[in-house]
Amino acid sequence: MNLSLSQLEEARRALNAPLFADVAGDIDVSFEFFPPKSEKMAETLWESVQTLAPLGPRFVSVTYGASGSTRERTHATVARIVRETSVPAAAHLTCVDASRDEIDAVARDYWAAGVRHIVALRGDPPVAGARFEAHRDGYANAAALVAGLKAVAPFEISVAAYPEIHPDSANGQADLDNLQAKLDAGADRAITQFFFSPEAFFRFRDRAAAAGIDAEIVPGILPVSNVAQTRKFAGLCGAAIPPWMDRLFEGLDDRPAARQLVAATIAAELCRRLYAGGVRHFHFYTLNRAELSYAICHLLGLRPTAAAREEAA
Repeated sequence: MNLSLSQLEEARRALNAPLFADVAGDIDVSFEFFPPKSEKMAETLWESVQTLAPLGPRFVSVTYGASGSTRERTHATVARIVRETSVPAAAHLTCVDASRDEIDAVARDYWAAGVRHIVALRGDPPVAGARFEAHRDGYANAAALVAGLKAVAPFEISVAAYPEIHPDSANGQADLDNLQAKLDAGADRAITQFFFSPEAFFRFRDRAAAAGIDAEIVPGILPVSNVAQTRKFAGLCGAAIPPWMDRLFEGLDDRPAARQLVAATIAAELCRRLYAGGVRHFHFYTLNRAELSYAICHLLGLRPTAAAREEAA
């Protein structure tokens, strides 16, 4: 990893000073939500959006399921964010269980609703453990989806990257080739799957740079609030949960408040070490809960924008 003198100084400071003392707050953040399945979940989601919006995120994104009801909830959530906030909203789209015509129609609906940013993903198979199979009349993969979306409208497009290799990839080089294909098709940036070791991100960033990839690569951060759920997510995307992290959560199953504190500490330290390595944009997988992500942003020096303070007053 090649660090500038300023980054080396920042790394020294991170090791020798209180970890979060006077961090500059010179970061950009984005937040990911999933569409609610009930009125109560919708209230929680909207409270989270309102809590995090004053931090001035570059965008917030809403995940997407292939089924019609999930698709409609995603659209309704994104449309409400566009309609009722000043935060740029990004909608997820996948290749799963839909024809090209159906996906293009969804994209046109988003454009008509004022959405200008799409997170374009291949998507996971509807049945856990099954291999992905493209729809007979659908987009074959994420690169084809990116190209198709660009043909619909001049969307800003984010795609996925995998620091610890996607489970379906033959090796790390195949992963990088796939990322390059998505960028060549018109994607603007990559957001990584979550990881729990800063070295995993730095190694991936260096491999990407060595392969000639110069697009922005944003680390995806998952504050762990549910260990069993996180273990399930990690199995699907190839992320490693280090043994020390497992041990830190032992004995906390019936202590949610303590579990939250431990989760915030682990994720905040990861972000601090990424910051020391030059990272200035973080994408948080919120699981529709604002508190952990807000606390980490606060530790990194991010505060509500002046405009947000005036609006609150």
